[in-house]
Parts: sequence; structure tokens; C-alpha cells
Amino acid sequence: MKILVINGSPKGAGSNTMNLTRAFLEGMGEHEVREFDVAAGKIAGCKGCFCCWNKTPGKCVIADDMQYVIESEIWADIIIWSFPLYYFSVPGGLKNLIDRQLPMNLPFMTDRTDGKGSGSHPSRYDMSGKRHMVISTCGFYSADKNYDSVKLMFEHICGINGFDMITCGQGELFRIPELKSRTNEYLEIVKRAGKEFAKGRINENTKEELSELLYPKEVFEEMANASWGISEDGTGKIDETLSFTRQMASLYNKDTYDGKDKILEIVYTDKDKSYQIILGKDGSKVLEGSELKATTRIETPWDVWLSISRGEIRGDAALMKGLYRVTGDFDLMIHWSEYFGSVSDKKKSEKSSDETAEKKKPSMSILLIPWITFWVALSVSGQMGPVITLAVCSALPLISFRRKMTVYDVITLCTVGILSVVAHITGRADICTILGYLGFGLMWLLSCFTKEPVCAAYVKYNYNGEDALQNPLFMKTNYILAVAWGVLYVIISVVTFFLYSNDLQIVSAVVNNLAPGLMGIFTVWFEGWYPARVAAGKKMCD
Repeated sequence: MKILVINGSPKGAGSNTMNLTRAFLEGMGEHEVREFDVAAGKIAGCKGCFCCWNKTPGKCVIADDMQYVIESEIWADIIIWSFPLYYFSVPGGLKNLIDRQLPMNLPFMTDRTDGKGSGSHPSRYDMSGKRHMVISTCGFYSADKNYDSVKLMFEHICGINGFDMITCGQGELFRIPELKSRTNEYLEIVKRAGKEFAKGRINENTKEELSELLYPKEVFEEMANASWGISEDGTGKIDETLSFTRQMASLYNKDTYDGKDKILEIVYTDKDKSYQIILGKDGSKVLEGSELKATTRIETPWDVWLSISRGEIRGDAALMKGLYRVTGDFDLMIHWSEYFGSVSDKKKSEKSSDETAEKKKPSMSILLIPWITFWVALSVSGQMGPVITLAVCSALPLISFRRKMTVYDVITLCTVGILSVVAHITGRADICTILGYLGFGLMWLLSCFTKEPVCAAYVKYNYNGEDALQNPLFMKTNYILAVAWGVLYVIISVVTFFLYSNDLQIVSAVVNNLAPGLMGIFTVWFEGWYPARVAAGKKMCD
């Protein structure tokens, strides 16, 4: 297909709308594309002389780029009109281009068959079969009801059903690097629309997703108001750090409020500026200075925090490198994406919940139940214990079929199953029990040589899922815990062997239950203590 893109934005290549248009073209695939930039071209206003109708039929007397545009429109199979909304219509330069299409029509009067308007002029060229796509952004929180005049104009030009439209409010957000995680989500939908359009038509579900807001009305308007960088009375400039902090605060998700206000203090160390963001039930508020007692305090160079917000560097990676430090309640940092997340629409959350319901996240209970059953059952009966364990191993996948299973679940079921069979055949429940402790410990230790240690495979879903595996602080915490659990069970296997050899099975039972219990308490404590300590810029042994 041959595609003509008419970029009607005065910003030219820097157009926010062109971000959508490029995504749409990418979705359409490989085609022959021409692009005309109205701002960079020369398109004069129509003189209304009608020479293109009677003196120089089909040719305008103005010598500029409009002849190329007309030739390209005739050449193209698809014409994409890309522009921002200016005063509820198209920008002036694009309106000149539209007016200058007069040579493409014959002067004779005809009736319209679609009932649009009171008359028309027949086309000088065969334009049948050409498809038109209108892509536009505006600066309001929603595109709804702001494109009435644009739609009416294109209905006159292309016919009532002669074009498709993608109109997006909050267009200025596409130029803000700090918000690209959210705007990229929208661009992926636009890309899908392009793929569907190339095949025939955009699906209704995609159209519905395209009409959804990037951010709720109140959030967008707070961000927009703060982005201008001027005082509330409009008379003077404010510091860029204050403008940025207000924009960040506007992203606060009130649904995370847990009944107690949080005070997030941000100190830009190289700018000698500090601000406090009050996160409350009804929203957020930014205060200058450090008057209140902070719940969480972030000390960071301005450039570092700006780079993090733009996605140029990961916040967790910068924290591990000591580029900034955090003191106070570290829970806010752990759940930062929930407090200041980019996903704003409820439908996406509901969709995510539905997917989770279809296949629930893994549970460590699937890992632990076979091992616990094995150790307990074999200690009670060397003959029936293995049978009971095998029954549990067989039933567990059926009972938990709606849950995802990790590789460690599979290893567990296979290992416990084999040990149970060996114990039943040989009658050596004691040796198999010891081997079970050793195998369990080695599984934890060997998992440290993979990209996902045992504990991370289960708890990552509480920390943004797969993204948690890119978090160096999360991973280091889990590698340390995996080593600790692995070493513990290797030691337990050695101690158990010694105690069994000296007929101290009761002592072994006490040790083997007490040690994991204490390790569990340590794990809960370490998960909170270690990340907070690293965030504060301290070493583990300080």
C-alpha cells in the first residue's frame, strides 16, 4: 500500500501527535510512505481566484508545495491526517492546505448522495477506494465532545463514513519523558489499531481502549497546572524542582490510603531544596521546606532523580549504587508504583484480576507440603509414610491445577516422589529423611546460580512480577535468603545424621522443627531490615 502522511502540526517533527502516527504506521507494517510536513513546507493561503477551475484547470496559480501534495494524494491508497487540535479545529497551516485542494475538484454543482450539506463539486480525479485516517491529540483531559467541528469538516471532505479517527486527550503528556511508561502503554494500543486498520478495520475493543483516559481528570489537570512552572496567580516563575515535585505529587493514587497520612520528604541535595508531599485520604499536597516529621525521606541529587523519573536509569539500581539514599519507612519505596503508578484505568486492573483468577500465582505451599509430609510421615511410619507422601504428591497438582507451577515445584514433586519410593522399597526411612534434608538444602543453594532463586520465584508477584527480577536490591535480598535457607538445611542433614546415629531421634525432631521456625522469623525480619539499610547508604555489617 501507498501511504501519505500529512503532518499538520506547527511543531513539525516534534509534534506530540506524530508519536501516535508513527506508532500507527509501525503497526501497519512495511509500506511505501510519503510524509509531508506542513510547517516545513510552503503552502500559501487560497486567493479565491478560481483560476484552477477556468483559466488553468486543475492547476493552482500559486507556485509552492501544494502541487506535490495534490500529486501525493492522487498517488496514495491511504491518507493519514495528523495534527493537534487548535481552537477546536485544525491548525492554520493545515487549513490552508485543505483550502488549496480546490484544483482537485471540478466547478460544476452536484447533489450529495450522503445528505451532507446542500451541494458538492465532483472530483477531477478518481479518488474512489482511498482511505482516510485522522489522528489528533488535544490538551484537554478528554477528546470527547471537543472534535465536533473537525468531524463535521472531514464528513464534508471525505463523506460521513469515508474516514476513521483516533483522537486522544492529554496530548502534551507524550512529550514528557517521566510519563513514558504510561504513554507507551497507549502507543501500543495505537500500534495495534494500525495493524488492524491495515487488514481492513479497527476492532471495536481497540477503539474502546483508545478512548480511555491516560490519567483521571483530576490527576491530569493537576499535572497540567503544575507543568507551566509559574505561580498560581500567573505572574512569576517558580523553581523547576517545585514544579516537578508538584507534578509527581499529582500522580498519587488515593486508593493506597491506609487510614494514616504519610509525609514523603524529598531533598534535592545539590539544589539546596526540600519539599514534603502529604499523602492523605483526599489527595496530595506539596509543602516547601521540612516543617513536618517525615515518614520517608529521600536525599538525592536533582539530576539523579530526574533521570530515574524519565526511565533513563532504574531507581532500584541507582539506590544500590548509592546515588541517592532513603531513610524512614521503606515500605513506601517498595510499593512506589502503587502510590505513584502509571496505570490509571479500572478496566486494565479488572482485566489483570481476571487473568490472575484464570491462572493464580505460584504458592510456596505447593513447594513445602510435599517436603513436610515426607519428613513427618516417614518419622511416624517407615512403611505407610512413603505411601502417604506419594498420595499427597499425586494429588497436589490436581488440587492446585489453577495455580502456576514453578520449576522448583516440579523438582520437589520428582525428588520427594523418588525418595518415597526408595524408602518404601529399602525400608531405610532414616537415610531417605536425611537425603531429603540434604536435597532440599541443595535445591536452595543451587538456585543461587540461576536468575531466579527459590524465594524470588514466589514472592516476585508481590513486587511487580517479572520486573522484580530486574531489581538488584530485591534480587540480592533473595539470593542472601536462599543461601541462608540452603546452608541451614545442609547443616540439618548433617546434624540429623549424627543424632540418628546416636539414637537421638527425639532431639532431632525438636532441632529440625525449631531451626526452620527461627529461620522463618529471621527471614521476615531480614526482608524489611536489609533493603532499608542499603537504602540508607549503610553496609550490612555497619
